[in-house]
Amino acid sequence: MEAQKAPRINRDDSTSREPLPDDLVRDMDRDDLSRLVREVNDDGHGVSYQAMADRAAAAGYSLSKPYFQKMATNAVGSAPTPERLQGIAAGLHKPLAVVQRAAAVQYLAYEATELAGYDEDIRVIVAHLAGMAKSERRRWQAMMEAAERSARDDG
Repeated sequence: MEAQKAPRINRDDSTSREPLPDDLVRDMDRDDLSRLVREVNDDGHGVSYQAMADRAAAAGYSLSKPYFQKMATNAVGSAPTPERLQGIAAGLHKPLAVVQRAAAVQYLAYEATELAGYDEDIRVIVAHLAGMAKSERRRWQAMMEAAERSARDDG
């Protein structure tokens, strides 16, 4: 049996490249948890991946230096377990809720739609603003800030 050679691709020929599908681009850009790990590492100027692993171990979670490195490069293909999320939070010295939300965005395409701790009036206002175009939101923001300044000046 003769092995087939891989097709030769001219890497300099940009016309042969097809654009990536929108959903693939979106998935590649979804890296909130990975970005959190990179930010703590700060390109090697912050906390090392080994220190992250040591912090996790000190908190009772067995996460390796290579795991944190893979997480930083978005090379972890499946969502971390709840126990691993606790280890990641310990390794990053971040609140568990922050790590959970980042993981939910990265692995589950989660988008926050709730405003815990606010009454219904506030949630309705925010929902309306969220549906507006950016230029219209800016106009509303300017009106609210002007009303606040006016109230301060009158008071």
